[in-house]
Amino acid sequence: MSDWKDRLRRFMIGRYGMDQMNRYFMYGILILLILNIFFHSFILEILAVAGIVYMYFRILSRNINRRFQENQAFESLLFKVSQFFKGFRFKADEARKYKIFRCPKCGQKVRIPRGHGKVSIHCPKCGSDFIRRS
Repeated sequence: MSDWKDRLRRFMIGRYGMDQMNRYFMYGILILLILNIFFHSFILEILAVAGIVYMYFRILSRNINRRFQENQAFESLLFKVSQFFKGFRFKADEARKYKIFRCPKCGQKVRIPRGHGKVSIHCPKCGSDFIRRS
């Protein structure tokens, strides 16, 4: 058994191997194959096979710099998408705790805690006072 491990280890020397982009490809292929079980679509089969071929191409590639750049671009995109959805979650949490008002004179947003009844709000930008119900 260790002979096979050594052969595989020697074969993979100088090759790129698995990275985060390939893991997401693997999950996507798995989802396509599960969907294919229910819908029996030839297009899903073709997409799954093409994904497997591309994934193995990346794993066995000797152009390590190019694969690393692809993975960096993918991780950058993944970070932007996750930050976009975290922003929605943050706004939802803030909406439960605070109420946002706009100053009637300058339009500055002012955040006030909820549940304090009628409050006098002092605008930090222009200094005007206005009354609102929190």
